[in-house]
Amino acid sequence: MSNKVVANKLEVRELNGVLLIGTAGFWRATTAKRKTICNGCGPSSWKSFVPDTMYGLRVTDACDIHDWMYHHGKTERDRKLADRIFQINLNRIIDQKSGWWLTKKLRRARAYVYFLAVCWFGYTAFWKGKPDNERSQ
Repeated sequence: MSNKVVANKLEVRELNGVLLIGTAGFWRATTAKRKTICNGCGPSSWKSFVPDTMYGLRVTDACDIHDWMYHHGKTERDRKLADRIFQINLNRIIDQKSGWWLTKKLRRARAYVYFLAVCWFGYTAFWKGKPDNERSQ
């Protein structure tokens, strides 16, 4: 088995009381290492526009896993997988931590907006600093 396959292997683990999907590398990384790559939701320059919470619910863990997958991803397929995992993880956090049905519905609607934003605008962030020859894979 190649290192590439091992590095991208997905695992489900509990983080802050919720079962989330992440790469083996994310789960093995120390908190300090994660902080060098992950910055929560949205680009660091947009923090006032893209909060780490959805109606009071902290969703940073889903955003951090997404950041990690973008940083380590190498292909367009990796980017699309990261975006899909992001959506799944957001919904898992919302489903596990939301009590009232209306709050849950509002959070899921906002989660879908976050998902669409990374699908539409994440391309540049994903490919930043990566070789052009990998984009066609």
